[in-house]
Amino acid sequence: MNTITRAQLAEAIYMQVGLSRNESAALLEDVLNRISSTLESGEAVKLSAFGTFSVRQKAQRIGRNPKTGVEVPITPRRVLSFRASQVLKARINGETPPRSED
Repeated sequence: MNTITRAQLAEAIYMQVGLSRNESAALLEDVLNRISSTLESGEAVKLSAFGTFSVRQKAQRIGRNPKTGVEVPITPRRVLSFRASQVLKARINGETPPRSED
């Protein structure tokens, strides 16, 4: 299984859009920064036909050290979650995607 990198994404933008390599890398960074800052502010990010990134608040709870069995408090925190769109799920499973999602 391969992992796609920022450099590979920037190269794909360069090849398909026709911007220079530097402009492609800058565009990618701008998009990723916009997504990151939106999530930091607690808002969801929906990418049509791809999915939705959202931030949830998790409450404090008691966990257990699996090695020792000692109870340990887990502090409250915000977590990032991703929910894939029906179009993406269909593509992954080799099915025909639904007509439209918005």
